[in-house]
Amino acid sequence: MVEVGAHDVTSVGRVTPPPGHADDSFDRLGVTFAESHLTEEPPNTNRTGTGGGTLRVYSASADGMALLVFDRDNPDHIADRVPMHREKDGVWAGTSTHLTTGAHYALNVWGSDSPRNSFRAEELLLDPYARGIARSGSSTWRAEVIDHSFDWGGVKRPAIPLDRTVIYEAHVRGLTQQHPDIPGELRGTYAGLGHPVMTSYLNDLGVTAIELLPIHAFTTEERLGALGLPNFWGYNTLNYFSPHAPYATDLARAAGATAVANEFKEMVKSLHRAGIEVILDVVYNHTAEEGRQGPTTSFRGIDNATYYRQSDDGTYIDVTGCGNSVNTSEPVVARLILDSLRYWVHEMGVDGFRFDLAVTLGRDARHEYTPDHPLLHAIVSDPSLAGIKMIAEPWDTGLGGWQTGNFPKGWSEWNDRYRDRMRAFWLSDIAHARAHGI
Repeated sequence: MVEVGAHDVTSVGRVTPPPGHADDSFDRLGVTFAESHLTEEPPNTNRTGTGGGTLRVYSASADGMALLVFDRDNPDHIADRVPMHREKDGVWAGTSTHLTTGAHYALNVWGSDSPRNSFRAEELLLDPYARGIARSGSSTWRAEVIDHSFDWGGVKRPAIPLDRTVIYEAHVRGLTQQHPDIPGELRGTYAGLGHPVMTSYLNDLGVTAIELLPIHAFTTEERLGALGLPNFWGYNTLNYFSPHAPYATDLARAAGATAVANEFKEMVKSLHRAGIEVILDVVYNHTAEEGRQGPTTSFRGIDNATYYRQSDDGTYIDVTGCGNSVNTSEPVVARLILDSLRYWVHEMGVDGFRFDLAVTLGRDARHEYTPDHPLLHAIVSDPSLAGIKMIAEPWDTGLGGWQTGNFPKGWSEWNDRYRDRMRAFWLSDIAHARAHGI
């Protein structure tokens, strides 16, 4: 196996901040701690925090913002409410001695009414850079500060060349939920997927990479919830930095967000030890906030005008078929996506990404796709992401949405027509022939 920087966070390069914005403000989005034994990179990543911390959040449109830190012993009680102050370039900051590892926190954000904004001062909102998520009650989400310390034990990335890669697409829960040789308490979890039974199985198949359906924290769409149905597949993202907690074991979930993150890392470590890369199916094209009347959990309540594509009258421009479209023509939004990718590579250890509805990421301010979009080029040219596999699903539901073969150099693409033809050859054609003859 070849070492390519593996889990060495000191190897991460710096991402250029959005034009016109100061570098230091954007390198501190999320929670940072006053005392840090920390590496400077990747942005916002601190190992531990015991003496309090500072939260920084971007909003160009807000008039005010407050940080709420909840009491550890009485989670319904707010231990500290800190008015945040505007620093520069749209970045708001607030410091609390209660903001330490394991703390649960949320935001209140308020601002002026306008067609493109959607402020709701009473809503508890998630930090877009939260590294862990905790749930309180049936509908309230809170961020949780985590400890990033983890021992990778010297395990390195397999670094399989792309032309030798064999990818197995899988669902974390579905792959092991009913596997008789996986211990019952591990079935359907990150730990179950990293179990020796599974790594041996994948090795026997000749698989070199496992591509996981979405594991970013997600929730169920309101229309499904009303029918008593869960979102099984995961294409309804709440947050781009936190692993989906329900895929962790009961033991890890009870221990908190740090244990959930560590279980994910242990899974990656186990797969890497077996020579198997980990690729994530990522959904940066839309969020769980759905259409304009959908739930407000984070982005919409913080800076709707920045995060979502919309017309001048505030109507959402939906090129994803999911109610909203993330506005990657905004440099701050592109930076969020880059920071998320860097975090999952250098903190969580993954080896590649499959970008759901990737055409949406390449749409400009006129909402038209261009292979010259700065974000598409930044993803494959960032030195801190060198050697990481970038795979586009080359379409979305907007005008001009079919772009197979039209992504810039450095990208790989899923070819849906080839996939369908091969599936038919191996499965449906054979089944039809057996049933009806050739």
